[in-house]
Amino acid sequence: MGLHYFSIFGALFALFALRVSAAPLHILLVVIDDYGWSDVGFHGSKIKTPNMDQLASEGVILDNYYVQPICTPTRSALLSGRYPIHTGLQHGVIRPTEPYGLPLNFTTLPQQLKKAGYSTHIVGKWHLGFYEWSYTPTYRGFDSFYGFYMGAEDHFNHERYGIVDLRDNKEPVKDKEGVHSARLFAKEAENVILSHNSSRPLFLYLPFQCVHSPTEAPQEYIDKYKFIDNKTRRDYAAMVDIVDEAIGNVTKAMKKAGLWDDTLLIVSTDNGGIPSSGGYNWPLRGYKGTLWEGGVRGVGFVHGKMLQRTGVKCKELLHVTDWYPTLLYLAGIEDDGTLPPLDGFNIWHSISEGTASPRKEILHNIDLSPSKSDFSKFDTPDYEGITIRVDDMKLLMNVPNMTWYKPPELLPHLTNEVRKNFDDNIKVALFNITADPNEHIDLSEQLPDVVKKLQDRVQYYMKGLVPSGKKPADPKAMEMARKKGYWGPWRG
Repeated sequence: MGLHYFSIFGALFALFALRVSAAPLHILLVVIDDYGWSDVGFHGSKIKTPNMDQLASEGVILDNYYVQPICTPTRSALLSGRYPIHTGLQHGVIRPTEPYGLPLNFTTLPQQLKKAGYSTHIVGKWHLGFYEWSYTPTYRGFDSFYGFYMGAEDHFNHERYGIVDLRDNKEPVKDKEGVHSARLFAKEAENVILSHNSSRPLFLYLPFQCVHSPTEAPQEYIDKYKFIDNKTRRDYAAMVDIVDEAIGNVTKAMKKAGLWDDTLLIVSTDNGGIPSSGGYNWPLRGYKGTLWEGGVRGVGFVHGKMLQRTGVKCKELLHVTDWYPTLLYLAGIEDDGTLPPLDGFNIWHSISEGTASPRKEILHNIDLSPSKSDFSKFDTPDYEGITIRVDDMKLLMNVPNMTWYKPPELLPHLTNEVRKNFDDNIKVALFNITADPNEHIDLSEQLPDVVKKLQDRVQYYMKGLVPSGKKPADPKAMEMARKKGYWGPWRG
């Protein structure tokens, strides 16, 4: 009798939980720019990240998660669900005067989410093209945009090359000089949250300018890190500190608005850190702009009460393209045959439940100059080369050699420092990333069959590679920006 009673009670409780889960799922997607693997508290950093540490401890840390090695390609992969070789954004970033962007034939993530009734907003960095209005955020699925089009702006005066790059939707903003970017974008995100109609699902994309160079932060944050002698590293640590505070303030706003209990928070970097600008990826090899683990293995975590397990690390293989199909699945958008081809997978069950990842390989990139389409030949240093991972094995071809960089504050306290200078290219290298995540032991000569197998997979991807969309600088862009006093579309 008692067992029967409890079974009925359990069924009623499950029904109640199902109804609760039917509430709108809000999505807060945060990207921290150029965030190094070793620069977050839950990876052992001495830099203070209490908000991220707490959120990560209550959620799922992504321990085997990958992004692209530089800004524009990662953002294109995130919002299109496609590898950069399929969007033409595989080479470098979009420079301020270059007339190209994420091609208009790609349906972006916010465009898809709007089909499910989402209110869609972006606050922060775009970096997917702006030479024509049709390439800017409010034409690519976002209801509102507050932020900047390019990258590497001054954090206080919001200028690039002495010209303002800050917009409120389509209108230039010139009255925010002196307000640090982390505080500015956190405040604008709070405004979006607090004005949101909670009966509708919210998608808020919050790609911060921090911690990208130039390394700038308010002095009170810099003063927290006097124990770091290196000035660039000290200023970078202050930027990490202030963006962590900004994330805390945004989550508080979600709670104040009554949205937090139904919010899925995703925090990701867009690529590894770069030591010359203060960011480090120790003990991973390499840095931003390279296909070594230090360039592509990303800091990331997920938080939300809809997770079935928390306080754990997800060691399953994940990639930034996976957010597109995963978020569509969570939003209730089914693939009825009309969704575009995707390189991403629905990884929700792997994150939430710990099931095996549907992803078995990652094409990290194919970036060769047009004159070197034969990947058996070396390429110029301006190109990343080719890297693919299949299961545990990672193949690198025609890549610049890279070393390991330790954060300056750790150097006196660590032994066996590796700081060799490499200036040659590597034609072929093979690593077992599961056994050797820091890429010390090249297995290419020992396992030629594995090398051949992965090279065959590269050849498969070469067949679908589209030419790079990179365009020469257009002098009209700078002319118009100087004339108007702010950056903006200069064609159409």
